Amino acid sequence: MQHTSHRSVTAVLEGLPYTTKLTTRGLDLVADEPLDHGGQDLGFRPHELLLSALASCTAITLRMYADRKQWNVAPIGVTVSMDRTQSGASIDTRIHLEIDLPQHLSEEQKARMLQIARSCPVHRTLESPIQLSAGLKA
Repeated sequence: MQHTSHRSVTAVLEGLPYTTKLTTRGLDLVADEPLDHGGQDLGFRPHELLLSALASCTAITLRMYADRKQWNVAPIGVTVSMDRTQSGASIDTRIHLEIDLPQHLSEEQKARMLQIARSCPVHRTLESPIQLSAGLKA
């Protein structure tokens, strides 16, 4: 069974050098660069937004699973870090998730939660082939 979903975000950059307004579903967010990179430091950097998507999706997926199992797992912490090494046009990217769960969970519960974390939709998207395309708006 094939399932197709569509999401879109619009970015508009006007005025300040890098401060960019992001809009989706009537909600707004700001992306920017830090002061030392010429921005105003008014929002997350683009790579931080990417990492935020993975961190929040992982936490939400874990919460949904824990709720179905009726496990008390508050709070759930997910820290996502990225290291990039660039040599010419070649880029090696390594993303690491660190999941912080309550200590009272059994080892079996923790192992299952780690397995579930790997199945969040953003995680699966990043691990799957991605085709990128660009075009000019008509």
